[in-house]
Amino acid sequence: MKFIQIPSEEFKINKWSGGTTTQLFIYPPKANYQQQNFNFRLSSATVETEESSFTVLPEVSRKLMILDGNITINHKNHYSKQLKKWDIDTFEGNWETSSIGKCTDFNLMTTRNTFGDLSSLKLTDGKNINYQLDDRWDWIFIYVVEGNFKASIKDALQYLKKGDLFVIKDVITSMAQITSSENSELVIAKIKI
Repeated sequence: MKFIQIPSEEFKINKWSGGTTTQLFIYPPKANYQQQNFNFRLSSATVETEESSFTVLPEVSRKLMILDGNITINHKNHYSKQLKKWDIDTFEGNWETSSIGKCTDFNLMTTRNTFGDLSSLKLTDGKNINYQLDDRWDWIFIYVVEGNFKASIKDALQYLKKGDLFVIKDVITSMAQITSSENSELVIAKIKI
């Protein structure tokens, strides 16, 4: 297993028509979001306008998790639904998608034969949990939405704070011990290529 910690200060923030977007990770590393030549991409965005339209992304599958606020998402000719904090919507990038409401979200985009899963984990101050790493996944990402924590995996110890991303590559089945030093909220993304 390989571990990478990416501090929040290293992320690049860009504007989009409805707010800002922060690319957290793209693979392969030389891939370009605009060219859509990636296997997967993780990002977080703010939706700052009451109504917004999503970028059409042919051949991209998307998972969107709400981190703050709530929106009504509308996929033309498919469905509409309300999303609040921690809710996830899965949809195709070529759908005509719009939303009403303001929020901060977490995005997982995959292409080709790559697929992924999103979940959230909430820890109270001083909470210590054992989190099972599963080798069915090639990558596991832990994004710190709020708070800070330490993760111990085998002999590696990582300290993470709000906005940081912890990357586990070439996952083997083992246990991660996660300890929070304050109330913390985490997003966990798992990827299979």
